[in-house]
Amino acid sequence: MSENILHLENVTMQFGGVVAVNDLTLDVNQGEIVALIGPNGAGKTTAFNCVTGIYEPTYGKVNFRGEAILAGTPHGKMKKLYAGEAHVKSIHEIHNTPDRITKMGIARTFQNIRLFGALTVFDNVLIAKHMRARQNVFSAILRLNYKEERRMREETMKLLRMQGLAHLKDELASSLPYGLQRRLEIARALATEPSLLLLDEPAAGMNPQETQDLTDFIKQIKEDYNLSIFMIEHHMDLVMQISDRIYVLDFGKLIAHGTPDEIQNNERVIDAYLGVSDDAED
Repeated sequence: MSENILHLENVTMQFGGVVAVNDLTLDVNQGEIVALIGPNGAGKTTAFNCVTGIYEPTYGKVNFRGEAILAGTPHGKMKKLYAGEAHVKSIHEIHNTPDRITKMGIARTFQNIRLFGALTVFDNVLIAKHMRARQNVFSAILRLNYKEERRMREETMKLLRMQGLAHLKDELASSLPYGLQRRLEIARALATEPSLLLLDEPAAGMNPQETQDLTDFIKQIKEDYNLSIFMIEHHMDLVMQISDRIYVLDFGKLIAHGTPDEIQNNERVIDAYLGVSDDAED
């Protein structure tokens, strides 16, 4: 049996009187590609935000390799800070949470590409490499970290070669065609050395050929980097081609879970979602 890498149990996320995610339980196992699909406003991105520490669920728990990853999210710590609880020491502690989650082995891309447009392709990936750096201010000032810096630059070039981006290393990220910007964003996520990669609508805005290229690319990086992948996506051709299992949300509630064949033939899913245009945005 495959090792469980991500486990959400009875996760509920409320915003005032609005329940965005309602009692969601799901699993991602080692080496799987798992998709989360559903109509606009179904709660998919909210669920992702609970996994990556942007939100702390109102109820339920999120575990990564058996460890709670929401032991103090930015959202939860801000609430405690405003409540005057002494164990929240500073805003700096709050902003360190995404770093901690990344170092645990979780990386994420976003529906709206978030590259450093004014930096080169190489520098976008190198910045992500620094998440794993074993250096401090003292060693940086005295240039004691030059060997590590050289290693990170070499690893950055290796990653760019593997992703077919090496010939673009000196190009500004903002100058790349849309499909290559998506690929660069994924390459930057890979630079943090994740074991779980979350992809938030990676095919959004792509034409059919770009979508097929992305499908092949995701399959390849899964094998090359021994990844587990958790994905939100509206393009059903992509979802059905590469997913091992699919979860379906509707109005924040899980309505189906199964293999691609099972989901395609589930009448409740067909009624709620599969008649909706592939090009809809979350």
